[in-house]
Amino acid sequence: MFKRKSILALALAAGMTLSLAGCGGSSSSSSAAASGTASKAAATSSSASGAATGTKVGKTVLKCSFNQSAENPEAKTVVEMSDKLYDATDGRYSIEVYPNELLGSQKDSLELVENGAIDMAIVANSMVENVNPDFAVIGCPYMFDSIDHQKKLFQSGALDDLYATTESAGFDVLAAYDLGARCVYTKTAPVKTPADLSGKKIRVMQSDTMVQMLKYMGGVGTPMSQGDVYSAIQAGTLDGAENNIITYVDLKQYEVAPFFSETNHLMIPDELIISSSLLKGMTEDDAKALKKVANESIDTMFSLSAKLRDEYFAKCKNELNVTITTVDIKPFQDAMKPLIDSVSNRSDMTKSIYQEIQKLK
Repeated sequence: MFKRKSILALALAAGMTLSLAGCGGSSSSSSAAASGTASKAAATSSSASGAATGTKVGKTVLKCSFNQSAENPEAKTVVEMSDKLYDATDGRYSIEVYPNELLGSQKDSLELVENGAIDMAIVANSMVENVNPDFAVIGCPYMFDSIDHQKKLFQSGALDDLYATTESAGFDVLAAYDLGARCVYTKTAPVKTPADLSGKKIRVMQSDTMVQMLKYMGGVGTPMSQGDVYSAIQAGTLDGAENNIITYVDLKQYEVAPFFSETNHLMIPDELIISSSLLKGMTEDDAKALKKVANESIDTMFSLSAKLRDEYFAKCKNELNVTITTVDIKPFQDAMKPLIDSVSNRSDMTKSIYQEIQKLK
């Protein structure tokens, strides 16, 4: 497995090098001189390569891969975090966000961070779950009562032991974000009951838990990279997908799946991750500063996300001709109990975290 990942990392890193070189960038963390001219040049390079960056460019610029747009609240959060990191490290570090899969899909980006080929990435919890199955407990359907409930867990410190388990795979988790509750959206008709999903192929993230989730909901979970979803629904390969309202609108999936059903079945985190070798190479003070601004970024992200969700629901109703259907979620919740019990009792770690989730309600 490591050999396969290493080959993939080298291949993708080589492609990334050629791509960024063609637009004036660099394939690795870049060092900018302290002069204003060098900082301006670095910022210009970032703009040319499609990266999103803050107003301050550090001597070392950490490249962060992201699979959605630069306008996404998660991308904006990391850009804001970059300026805070610059200040906290006296200009030694900043972050560039490369959106729209410029540095690869989430799966590829995770492997590249593991191997140190890129510095950072924002990846779905389902990707991290493939490294350690215990992460499924914070990405399980109907696990949280609300977004605020979830946010309390992310800021509580209760996940520190879980996060520590990824270091052996080559990356550290800095923070967990969430764009909002995920719902089912379909091409031809709304989903009101589990029976409405019978035989329907619904795109899910690439994890066994997500496939099982759709089975319990009544449908057929079809793992697929996000970049392929629009065309697959358009072609009829998929009957629909499931995601939050922000992703649904940003990726224009309403054009091919105009029936948005508020199943609110999942509040799954996205994790901000960093190469363990890079983190270990930082001074103790700089690493501490990075972890601090990452933890503070959780507030920023949840605030930006809440505001955008409200805007997008209004836009769907008033401008985009989306049929939004309120759903009685109890039949879906009841159907999901075997999966919740299985995941929460998987290990001592998942039992402990599940108990903490219940306490925070």
